[in-house]
Amino acid sequence: MHFSIPETEPRAGDGGAAYVAYNIHVNGVLHCRVRYSQLLGLHEQLRKEYGANVVPAFPPKKIFTLTPAEVEQRREQLEKYMQAVRQDPLLGGSEIFNSFLRKAQQETQQIPTEEVQLQVLLSNGQKVEVSILTSDQTEDVLEATASKLDLPDDLVGYFSLFLVRETKDGGFSFVRKLQEFELPYVSVTSLHNPEYRIILRKSYWDSAYDDDVMEHRVGLNLLYAQTVSDIERGWILVNKEQHRQLKSLQEKVSKKEFIRLAQTLKYYGYLKFDPCVTDFPERGCHVVVSAGNNELNFQVRLPSEQIKEGSFKVTRMRCWRVTSSSSQVPTTNGPAGSGPGKAEVKLELAFEYLMSKDRLQWVTITSPQAIMLSICLQSMVDELMVKKSGGSIRKMFRRRASGGLRRSDSQQAVKSPPLLDSPDGSREPIAKLSSKLSSVSLRGISHSSSAGDVGSNDFHGNYAFEGIGDEDL
Repeated sequence: MHFSIPETEPRAGDGGAAYVAYNIHVNGVLHCRVRYSQLLGLHEQLRKEYGANVVPAFPPKKIFTLTPAEVEQRREQLEKYMQAVRQDPLLGGSEIFNSFLRKAQQETQQIPTEEVQLQVLLSNGQKVEVSILTSDQTEDVLEATASKLDLPDDLVGYFSLFLVRETKDGGFSFVRKLQEFELPYVSVTSLHNPEYRIILRKSYWDSAYDDDVMEHRVGLNLLYAQTVSDIERGWILVNKEQHRQLKSLQEKVSKKEFIRLAQTLKYYGYLKFDPCVTDFPERGCHVVVSAGNNELNFQVRLPSEQIKEGSFKVTRMRCWRVTSSSSQVPTTNGPAGSGPGKAEVKLELAFEYLMSKDRLQWVTITSPQAIMLSICLQSMVDELMVKKSGGSIRKMFRRRASGGLRRSDSQQAVKSPPLLDSPDGSREPIAKLSSKLSSVSLRGISHSSSAGDVGSNDFHGNYAFEGIGDEDL
């Protein structure tokens, strides 16, 4: 996740004395507002639990009142500290860190703890009403949704909750996977926009795990509904004959056979992103990126209007990073020179790719969904490493000391989606992106020192990269 502290606010304390508050943003959205003393308290808790040699250095206290320049310097230091802690697997996954952020989020948004109904969507548009507390974390809400659907305990870990935004055509644009440091109810309601929703979707990439999910009726229904939805929205490519076969299996209510056939189709299990811009194979190209099968797939529209396709394997990405920068957008309804307008945040995902045996190049994607792309890459790497170590994602959902899942008194069945519509014949044919994968010279990322840039500790190193041999190139 991308943590930033883009600004500070002078605020009045309980006794009337002024203090500086730091706005912590996650993915460009205000998550919480904290004081230096609160962050120092978090640091001391982490040091006590994990030791001074594990926890990064914390910006020192100052005896005298800080000058504006020192306030800015401290802001930058705190931002780097939070990013470093979050990206450390031990510290970033700790309950100390995550509970600190959850508590701060609830206090900042001023949402009291009370029982509420939260609407969670399924892939087929079905709405599931779950009874939760406003202070329930992501794991709690996922448990409540699983309970409502009667999904078995050992299958809960195969699914995740995602924050999405409804688009004008009735589809969804994925914003991010909900994390353990946030309260889903607070996250979605604090956006004050009904277009933002929470959706349940499978969270793994390897289709071999489908077998585990299909063992149970509810898991099968969820996977079936998601597959039908992905075909309908054009995420999975289907020709006329395949479409006829799929529709026939639907009419027979042969859900497993439907999924088995879908598994053989192009882009099965991929997550498709909104159109954005890339510098590959040349600067300013429009691209549709899909994530799946341990790769990022590019469908690039060249300046010549020709559409070409190519894939970047996650095992050939040495590292990647997300950067953000702000720019002032002039107001359009006021007189000229009336004001700077509002700040617009631009997000970029850049990855360093092994184009050939001895040549690494940077590829950049400019997209509001850069965070979600980074999450996809990380989860692909995590899954590959589990598989490489001989492990499996089949595991009981993590339990807290309080015991098992809270089971809902009333279950809700997953509704069967309607039959597939006729295939869309207007989709453009795609040419393969041939030798350009290894011949194009890509621009690197400039390592500037502007406030919007992310420092060197924001690179995501790829442990799966180490396993590449000559046969993979």
